[in-house]
Amino acid sequence: MTTKTVLITGASSGIGLDVARGFLERGSNIVMNARNSEKLANAAQKLGDEKRIAIVPGDIGNKETGEKLVRTAVERFDSADVLVNNAGIFGAKPFLENTEEDIDKYIHINLKGTYFVTQAVVRQMKKQGGGSIVNIGTVLITHSMASLPASAALITKGGVHALTTSLASELAVDNIQVNAVAPGAIRTPLYGDADVDAFGGVALMNRVGEVQEITEAVIHLATASFTTGIILPVDGGYVHGRT
Repeated sequence: MTTKTVLITGASSGIGLDVARGFLERGSNIVMNARNSEKLANAAQKLGDEKRIAIVPGDIGNKETGEKLVRTAVERFDSADVLVNNAGIFGAKPFLENTEEDIDKYIHINLKGTYFVTQAVVRQMKKQGGGSIVNIGTVLITHSMASLPASAALITKGGVHALTTSLASELAVDNIQVNAVAPGAIRTPLYGDADVDAFGGVALMNRVGEVQEITEAVIHLATASFTTGIILPVDGGYVHGRT
């Protein structure tokens, strides 16, 4: 791909870090964000090539963080061409046990954070004449599991899916494409100490996914010039294999 500036939230580990690696290997400039400044700095150092990497620590639920991301991208690399809204939190908890604090936490990061980072980047993309946005959702929005009660997380990730299709319609006139990747079970730090491989059996391919497989899908959607409004499952056949 030609040199572009890619902004990635939640980039200090897991999917976000690998997405940064993937774009960096294709010659892009990278602006990485995460809440933990130390982890973010270590992640950037791990990737190397400091001339093409900028870091912006901060909570995306605070509107100023998205604005700083864009400002840094323009000051360092003169543009903000691709946004990957990867930052998010997820957890399982029975419906009746969720508190107001739980709901507020998910709204703050997953929904409010994604919304306002996107808003800041779209203002810049309109000035530039276009761009591409890739959101990270989940296949559980439309194919939930009885054994994984996660209503608090999913109502906000469902909002990310809705934002994807709504903005694809609204922003097409501005030459801005908006798509999403909906991962299935992927080996990431989100699973903590849980045995992630135990989830492999729900997919037709009988395994969990790896972060680089999400990266491939993100890069495809970010560079596909005639694709917008798509929510692409990357789940090893979990959706199609359900009975």
